[in-house]
Amino acid sequence: MAKKHSTDFDNLPGKDDILRFVADNPGRSGKREIAKAFGIKGANRIGLKRLLAEMAEDGTLVRRRKKLSRPGEVPAVTVLQIFGRDADGELLAKPTSWDEVEDGPAPLVLLVRSSRDRGPAPGVGDRVLTKLTAETDAQPDEPSHTGKVIRVLEKERGPTLGILGTDSDGNFRLIPIDKKQKEMLIHADDAAKAKKGDLISVRIDRPGRHGPPVARILDVIGDMTNEKAVSAIALHAHNIPHIFPQRVLDEAEAAKAAPLKGREDWRNVPLVTIDPADAKDHDDAVFAEADPDSANPDGCIVTVAIADVSWYVRPDTALDSEALLRGNSVYFPDRVVPMLPERISNDLCSLREGVDRPALAVKMVFDAAGHKKTHSFHRIMMRSAARLSYQQAQSAIDGQTDEKTAPILETILQPLWQAYSIALKGRDARGPLDLNLPERKILLKPDGTVDRVEVPERLDAHKLIEEFMIQANVAAAETLEAKKSALVYRVHESPSLEKLESLREFLRSLEITLSRSGNLRPHHFNDILARVAETEHEIVVNQVVLRSQSQAAYSPANLGHFGLNLRRYAHFTSPIRRYADLIVHRALVSALGLGEGGMPAGFESRLEEIAAEISAAERRAMLAERDTTDRLIAAHLADQIGARFQGQISGVTKVGLFVKLNETGADGFIPISKLGKDYFFYDEARHALIGEKSRERYRIGDQVEVKLVEAAPIAGALRFEMLTEGTKTDRKQDRKPGRKTAVKTGKNRKSRRKKAATAPSRS
Repeated sequence: MAKKHSTDFDNLPGKDDILRFVADNPGRSGKREIAKAFGIKGANRIGLKRLLAEMAEDGTLVRRRKKLSRPGEVPAVTVLQIFGRDADGELLAKPTSWDEVEDGPAPLVLLVRSSRDRGPAPGVGDRVLTKLTAETDAQPDEPSHTGKVIRVLEKERGPTLGILGTDSDGNFRLIPIDKKQKEMLIHADDAAKAKKGDLISVRIDRPGRHGPPVARILDVIGDMTNEKAVSAIALHAHNIPHIFPQRVLDEAEAAKAAPLKGREDWRNVPLVTIDPADAKDHDDAVFAEADPDSANPDGCIVTVAIADVSWYVRPDTALDSEALLRGNSVYFPDRVVPMLPERISNDLCSLREGVDRPALAVKMVFDAAGHKKTHSFHRIMMRSAARLSYQQAQSAIDGQTDEKTAPILETILQPLWQAYSIALKGRDARGPLDLNLPERKILLKPDGTVDRVEVPERLDAHKLIEEFMIQANVAAAETLEAKKSALVYRVHESPSLEKLESLREFLRSLEITLSRSGNLRPHHFNDILARVAETEHEIVVNQVVLRSQSQAAYSPANLGHFGLNLRRYAHFTSPIRRYADLIVHRALVSALGLGEGGMPAGFESRLEEIAAEISAAERRAMLAERDTTDRLIAAHLADQIGARFQGQISGVTKVGLFVKLNETGADGFIPISKLGKDYFFYDEARHALIGEKSRERYRIGDQVEVKLVEAAPIAGALRFEMLTEGTKTDRKQDRKPGRKTAVKTGKNRKSRRKKAATAPSRS
């Protein structure tokens, strides 16, 4: 019997018809879809199959994973590799699976991201799942598609970092800085590239099947014996830019002091800076006075002046590009990695005592109840009347003046504190989230090692500056909204329903009720925090409430600030160290017509992407700072193996306990297998591990004694042994609502295998 060709079948569409359908339905055109569209049934499906095969064979169509497309056409939803940025800083990407021999040059895709997008922000080197839209009017050298990121599939995997060491046989090994990374052998040919103790980056050359993997040295970063070695690890591990390109330094050095022309002369206003004693740059100054207006009895006027960074750092300059790349300054115990070169941050923009400096100032009028009545912005030239530390200003108010504070006590300092007492009434009425979580500060010796860890006293001087800065930030957001100007808000969304339910379950275990109202505000949490104040549960409840909160971020959309209980909020007060503040400064200059250095035309379209980038930079800095602290403390405790410490359980997981030491704040881990011979349940709702037989319970917040059994300074890891018995509970308590996961521990693992297999799992 002769073989039938596709042309022998009835009612088949023409090739042009199929091509038209494929073009109109990108990414959705398979054999089934085509058959349905053209009403092809029965035996004619065989003919369609052969017709499509012919079109694929002659190159008219391209088959990708059962879907058909025209040659050179990219699917509507596809995986892209981000390879760089365009001149405007937008991300560019290409399809990961593209045959340039068959289909020609890979299409260029411009990625777009909305402020409403969740998940990690994409970056260069990432693989992303993307929905594409073709740009019909694109020029040959322009992106042919725009892509909306659906999900980041894989973050860029950079080289592995570690310290070059040796094993007992004298072979060179990489001691990783990542707690989860295993050691690697260094290729014999690379051993001469570095010396023992160097921080190096490597790539795996050969995976280890019967031993550790073998790696090649890519770069020798530096000697880890110097006093700034620990922070250097964090800088490279988190890919934080820390060396200014020469063009940026040249641009900074060429900058000239801002002129008085075009500014209000406020050099006679006695503005003062109040900062940490070791601060090198001073970007904010304050002044307060009683309001002379009889219509505002007992009111006050507060002036906040902020360094005019927008005058020196203009859009589309090398300084601006580098500042955006860094996003913010990064603060380590042993160094500061600034967003701007010292010529700008520590010189031209630093509000030095007795020196003329340009600033953007806001004058705010408060009534006697602490409510802000009016405000106005001014571009000024100022001259700081005094540079004070927090401790110095507080001591003067407390009656211990010195040669600098005595002359200004009545004229400057006391009016500031009087204004603060008024502003405090407004703050108390507003009711922001009031967590009590003291922060520890690491003090170093000259050699870069830890001297001691202390909890700095929280002074009224700190709170005064904090409250005045918050009010200035609010004023900036209000002004720009009134002018209908684009800006970047500092946003903090309310807690998610899932986190709230988890918090309710935990509080229920303490017999505390959190309202189920659909409109929870900070005061609901404050009521609970006040209830547990000065009790054994104070610290743990503060910690759990904090963990229930959303992560603050930057966004061009106003989502409000839940923690501060503010409808609108924008960072304005630290443009030396935060790029978000610089954007707000530029927006104010443009919106109020204050001269040069404003927002460039068309900049609004980039704000979503910029907001995502600076939010990511902020998270990156926080992780780097935390990792550095962990490594310093681990090194500090490395010679105290076997020592006993008092601490508090700071985290509970199904694999073990995290304990924070009371004295140093160091975090360490106790594997669940080392808790004993019992069979433990992980109670997620109560943040607890509970022994099945012993009824011993270890819960977040419990005070415990532990023994240090291992310290890994390079990785910043500590491992403890539990010395304190858990709190005894009864089965009735354990029957209260709560999600439990069975976990096998100690020597009873094998005997409990069958039972563990049937235990409830974590939802």
